[in-house]
Amino acid sequence: MKWIDKLERKYGKYGGINNLTLYVIICYVIGYIISIVNSGFLTWFTLNPEKILHGQIWRLVTWVFLPPSNGGVFWFVIAVLFLYYPIGTSLEHTWGSLRYTIYIASGMVFTIIGAFALYLIAVYGLGYDGVSDGVWNYFTTYYISVSVFLAYGVSFPNMRVMLYFIIPIKMSWMSIFYGVMIIYEMISYIRMGAWFMAVLIVASLLNFVIYFLGTRDLQRYNPKEVHRRNEFRRAMEPKSRTGQNGAITKHKCAICGRTEQDDPNLEFRFCSKCNGNYEYCQDHLFTHTHVK
Repeated sequence: MKWIDKLERKYGKYGGINNLTLYVIICYVIGYIISIVNSGFLTWFTLNPEKILHGQIWRLVTWVFLPPSNGGVFWFVIAVLFLYYPIGTSLEHTWGSLRYTIYIASGMVFTIIGAFALYLIAVYGLGYDGVSDGVWNYFTTYYISVSVFLAYGVSFPNMRVMLYFIIPIKMSWMSIFYGVMIIYEMISYIRMGAWFMAVLIVASLLNFVIYFLGTRDLQRYNPKEVHRRNEFRRAMEPKSRTGQNGAITKHKCAICGRTEQDDPNLEFRFCSKCNGNYEYCQDHLFTHTHVK
């Protein structure tokens, strides 16, 4: 993530949005209250590219207010107060407000791009008259919240959380479980014909994919780097040396083949001028032809 490091060095004094997690939660609460009072009013908040292209540009922002879950008040409070808020604030304190703001903002931008990509594919690629209004109700910040959870698991893999307030489990295993469940969801949606959900999931989690790859040492998978490591490993592997009777020995002259078993008084040295791991006895150390 070198480009973020450059931004922090150049604009770090301006920082990002402090307590961003709290502001996001306030948006959730407002949207949840609206859904209880008048759920139909939320249709004016959805991320609908067709409506946006016809002048309703406020939808580029208001879709953030859509509740990320409809599992009831109890599960909404549990998810917000005991999961998203502590994890989000912990990441913000660890990364810094600028890096955390970029992470959340990029997830929102990628979700918007995914919505427009879905609309263009459906209308201009597949020839549909339009996309059902109900589809855009799914474009919420739910998977962006999941991306925060996954990023926390990568940043603190050994941190333990209490699953259902009872079972202690490492964040690394929780992240793997969430990753498997997301892949299963995508496959299930595609098999059911709801491929738009796969577009939503990929777009919303693209910020995590970029973060994960950006924090990995991908240079080690470079073919040249792999070849260099293999050559070094082969050069460092101890080579078996056998004497005339077939026994394994520590030393063996590359010219005459004698070992310490042939003469215990023989001295052996490696030649620094030969290219490779060549050892010679005292009689051939200074008389051999150097290997180039």
